[in-house]
Amino acid sequence: MAAFGSVFMPQMALSEFSGTRWSEPEMVTTDAITLHPGAHVLHYASTCFEGLKAFRHDDGSINIFRMDANIARMLQSSRLLELPPFAPELLQEMILRTVRLFADEVPQPPGSMYIRPTHIGTEAAIGKAASPSLTSMLYILLSPVGDYFEGGVRPLRLLLEEHGARCAPHMGMVKSGGNYASALQPILNARKSVQADQVLFCPNGDVQETGAANFLLIDGDEIITKALDSSFLHGITRSSILTLARDMGMTVSERDLTVDELLERAAKPTAEAALSGTAAVLTPVGTLIHNGKEHRVGQGEQGPVTERLRSALNAVQWGREADRHGWLTRI
Repeated sequence: MAAFGSVFMPQMALSEFSGTRWSEPEMVTTDAITLHPGAHVLHYASTCFEGLKAFRHDDGSINIFRMDANIARMLQSSRLLELPPFAPELLQEMILRTVRLFADEVPQPPGSMYIRPTHIGTEAAIGKAASPSLTSMLYILLSPVGDYFEGGVRPLRLLLEEHGARCAPHMGMVKSGGNYASALQPILNARKSVQADQVLFCPNGDVQETGAANFLLIDGDEIITKALDSSFLHGITRSSILTLARDMGMTVSERDLTVDELLERAAKPTAEAALSGTAAVLTPVGTLIHNGKEHRVGQGEQGPVTERLRSALNAVQWGREADRHGWLTRI
């Protein structure tokens, strides 16, 4: 199996904003983009994207999970980056058109079709560091992906970083490439120095998120995670998991969580921790590394609550449980 997100469908939907209007979407080959070397995105990172999935159900139908939420978040990211606005109907049309074209390529569960809408500033102007791009481009990439846990579930090792942040605090809720770039070196350093899989950014002791996923602490029937603000990404998988947890009767506490409290609670034998995101839904965390010391989370393995929550969300995505929250769009 190829690495996640490295195989692409040969065509994508594309629309361009000329400065006054958006062009009619068209299907082009995935290597059809032409950019001026002075394009705003290449110099000033005017770019945002989304990640969502289409699933094949047992009846053969194709269903996209939480498309409306992803479109709303991309509109928000575009607005916060001062990229040209677009109608949500435009992006929805482009997503549906592209997925319908390649519906036969959507894998059976646990595989899926990963959908990557992207919005970039295209104006050729290297003197606009303090001005937005007047032109832009929207396109939709598709990538069929397999089982994220094909090699088995492996609990992650997280380095707690109290002296740095994933990105600038006012940019955290923007799903922009620059945020991932800013977290890359700390992640690589953590892998090299303490064999960590990821960095859990905790500026001034405030537990936030890793370089690419939201963080959840599970203590008995309670899930604790940071309340939404501008400093970290408002994960759609996070929101879905918390909704299902409430449905199960769990207590969901969206509030500040300090490193001290995290380590204290993680030491309980029944404690669990997980990272939430589109690719894996929930990935268990087995070890926290802080000030040179390793702290086991619970039993250091995937716990039953993490497994139950991931299975519950997968069951909705795969059409094996009722979609009580209207999350699926059948194409």
